[in-house]
Amino acid sequence: MRYRIDPEALSNEVIEIRRVGKVTKGGKRLRFRVVAVVGDGEGHVGVGFGKSVEIPQAIQQAVRDAAKAIVEVPIVNGTIPHEILGRFKAARVMLKPAYPGTGVIAGRTVGAVCRLSGIANILTKSLGPTNPLNLARATIEGLRALEPVEAVATRRDKQAEELVEVEDARA
Repeated sequence: MRYRIDPEALSNEVIEIRRVGKVTKGGKRLRFRVVAVVGDGEGHVGVGFGKSVEIPQAIQQAVRDAAKAIVEVPIVNGTIPHEILGRFKAARVMLKPAYPGTGVIAGRTVGAVCRLSGIANILTKSLGPTNPLNLARATIEGLRALEPVEAVATRRDKQAEELVEVEDARA
């Protein structure tokens, strides 16, 4: 799903710069692969990558690619509404809501995605391989699969306030 967001409002962060090569008959053809995250800090975030012979061009491509793949993240009181496991290929990322004041407890890759999406308090754990691109995409898949409180309330024939009160009472 595409979201209309002002490109000027997006901030970006480069997660990884990696030199990649292709061996041809004439020798090695070296390029740079850049993984970048963009977000507005208000519940919209995207991950993309770019390849080029020069690093600045690769960064521009990665940011453009990330801006095309923005997803919306439901944020409740500065955290996510419920626990979820994001999966992409072999990478898995566990995302858990956290109390206010906890902060973003995450590694570099998952933390960047969470911070740029606007999540202030979250607990995470990456399970499996630590490839930054796959971890970032697993995090995005997890955030994409989150359900807003209103959708869950409608499905259960309840008011959204009832569900939030129940969550607060359990804490």
